[in-house]
Formats: sequence, C-alpha cells, structure tokens
Amino acid sequence: MSNQTKYISFRQTYPEFVYESYRYDVQSDGLHIVFTFRIGNHEFHPTAKIPPRRFLNFDLDSELMKRLVFNIGMIELISYWKCFCPPRVVVACGQLSASEREFWRKVYYNGLGEFFYINGIEASMEDFMELISPEREPGDYPQVAHLPKEDCCLVPIGGGKDSVVTLELTAEALGTRAHIVPLIMNPRGATVNCAAQAGYTMEEVLVIHRSIDPHLLELNAAGCLNGHTPFSAMLAFYTLLAAALSGIPHIALSNEASANEATVAATGVNHQYSKSKAFEDDFRSHVATAVGKGFNYYSFLRPLTELQIAMLFSREPKYFDVFRSCNAGSKEDRWCGKCAKCLFAYIILSPFISPERLDAIFGRNLLDDPQLEKYFMELTGHGETKPFECVGTIDEVNAALCMATTRWYGKRKPLLLQRHAPQPCKLPLDALSGDHNVPPLLFNKLKEHVQAAAMG
Repeated sequence: MSNQTKYISFRQTYPEFVYESYRYDVQSDGLHIVFTFRIGNHEFHPTAKIPPRRFLNFDLDSELMKRLVFNIGMIELISYWKCFCPPRVVVACGQLSASEREFWRKVYYNGLGEFFYINGIEASMEDFMELISPEREPGDYPQVAHLPKEDCCLVPIGGGKDSVVTLELTAEALGTRAHIVPLIMNPRGATVNCAAQAGYTMEEVLVIHRSIDPHLLELNAAGCLNGHTPFSAMLAFYTLLAAALSGIPHIALSNEASANEATVAATGVNHQYSKSKAFEDDFRSHVATAVGKGFNYYSFLRPLTELQIAMLFSREPKYFDVFRSCNAGSKEDRWCGKCAKCLFAYIILSPFISPERLDAIFGRNLLDDPQLEKYFMELTGHGETKPFECVGTIDEVNAALCMATTRWYGKRKPLLLQRHAPQPCKLPLDALSGDHNVPPLLFNKLKEHVQAAAMG
C-alpha cells in the first residue's frame, strides 16, 4: 500500500485529533508537564521535566504559565498527528484567535514539508488540516513581568560547531560567562562536554528533559505514517518557558542564513524550515501577541554563512575533540563517518583546519571514501535534492572545496575530488547579511570577529 493510499485511508478512519489537556506541577525534583492527545482510541501522554536550579523561579503568574505550556502542547501535537493525519484538529483546552490558527497551520504545513515529500503524500495548505478551537478575541497579552535579567542571555547548546560559536562570542560580548545560561534539551555526550569545555557545570545549565510517549513508537513500528517534524520550532517554544523561569528575556539561537535555502530546489520543502528566517519572524510575531511581550528570540548566527561559522569555529580548538554534529552517532557520542551530516561538517571545516587534524576528529579523510559519493554529489548540487539534513548551501559546499583544494590538496587530491571537481565558487568571508534580528551589541561583536578571522 502506498503512503498516499494510507494517508487517505487513515484520514477516513481517524477524522479527528483532539488536544485534550495539559497539566503542570512543581515537585521536589522540578517542574513536571504532561500533555494529553487523542486520536480515536489512541491516547498519547508526552511529558517534560525541568530540574530545579538556583536561578529558576517556578512560582510564575498562573496565566502566563498556562499560555506557555499550552503553546508547547500546540507544537508537540504535530509529532502525534502525523501518525494518521486526521483532517480535523480540535483544541479542547485553549482558545485561538484567527491569526493564531493561521500561524499554527503555517508552522505545521511547512514544518511537515519533508514528511509529505519523502512519503509521497499530496497535501495542500488549504486541505491538509482544519484547526478547530474556541475563539479568542483579538488582542495582545501584557508585557511579561518575569524577565528582569536584561543583561543575560539563554544559549541553547546542540553539541555542534554553531552553538559553540554562539556560546563563546555572546559571553565575550556581554563581558562575562556568568551572564550566559546554557540550555540543553535531553543532555548527551556532546552537549554536556561542550558546556563543560566552556566552563559551565551542569548546575549552571538549564536542562529540559522531554519524553516521547512510547505508544507513538509502537504505532510507527506497526506501519503508521512517520517522518520529520519541525524540531527547532518545538525547541523554540520550550525556550520561552525557560526564559520565563530564569527571568532572562534574550534567547540566542544558532541558525545561520544558509537555513533559508530549500532542500528540494524550486519548492518550499526545507528540512530546516523551523531554523529559517521566515519561521523566526513569524514566531517572534506570534509570541508578542499570543504569549506576551518582552521575550527576544533571535538567531545570533543569522548574518553568517556556514563557511563563516566554520571559520570562527576553527579558532576554538579546545572544542575540536568534543563537538558532534552527527545525528546517527549522537547516542554513542561519536561521528558515524557514513552520513551526509558528517561529510558536510568535514567539507565545511576543510578550508580552515588541516587534513591531519580533521582526520583525527572524524577518524579518517571522508573525502577519500567512495561510499560517500552519493552524498558528495547531493551536497555539491548534482543530486535531485540536497540531503535531508541540516547542511549548508550548495554554493557554500563548493566554495569550501575550492578553498581546501587550493590550500591543502595541491599535489594529491582525495578520491572524491579526483572524481568530481567542485564547481568554481568563491564567497566573501568578511561580509555579513543585514537580514537578522540580532541586537546591536552582539551584532557588532560578531562582525568584529568575522572580519578579524577573514583577515587571517
């Protein structure tokens, strides 16, 4: 049975998804959150927990807490909706204005672009979902009163090169590491090690433990529809709760300009949609009207290309042996060396770090591996699509390969470069994009470091 046939059949069998409830309470081991979603006779209860820290205040205004947790449930639900893709989503535990419903439908549809594409499902923005809820009258919520720490910043740590650059440069711009609170969701080797390398103990890190309902995994194994959902959008809503609990208004993500490029050329299908500037702008607008004013969510690295970020990261050698960007090897805290993400990371760093040092990081020269040829072709623009991973643009990949060839591979080129010469491409390393939401103080620090690094 094709996935398109499944999609149609499931929607007939399961016409309605219900966001029934959310609840939260503070226990001795932290803040606990539980959501209840239902599709027919299937119930889901995903959970989250935030352990106590000296800088967290769990005694927030109840109305603000309700809005924060309710919105987290709105983004969590999409992971469960996609099992059967019901045509109606009923929000039984909160109100939505017309503009809020349109925001959520846009996030769901664009965030599921890869899911629809990979599964061969034909769906349109107009007919994929009707979002039903009690009507909330238009009007903004008041300024959030729980964000007094104007000189501080939350920095989510993913364990890769990008968040390392954000962590280091924002701390320098603010004058002290004490004004930065790292945030880690579901700690693992690379995230914990990067925070430690930056000088933070786990008691100084804001931790979020998020758990998927096991029944979702059972349904996936039984043949229900499955695929990519907008993880970064989910993280965005959790960071709002973290900001309110810590009293810190500023949330500095590490999403670069490259995230705006479609994964499938000439379409809106983008693996990184929820890392894009379009999502960031929509999210900021939604938060101001549907949660409360005072939060400042932005990407610190938005003015930069992946090539520039790699250049800045290459100046932080203390992280070379602890950072990881490989999804396949994340649970074992290793580079798998067999996926597109590993190959991209190797390529984008190759102009700035010697082949010998890169080989020590990744275990070998990935450009000498013929089994990675398919990914190499996709990354350099010779495939039907880019890899469905968080990777840079085709121009950035080709520019990195051209630079590495000139700098390191004059006499002997690795196998993949022997077979496929990169498309000639040169990108400026000292120019920053003006399309961003970075505060002036931090933007000036970023610009200073980029221009200094570009000069060598």
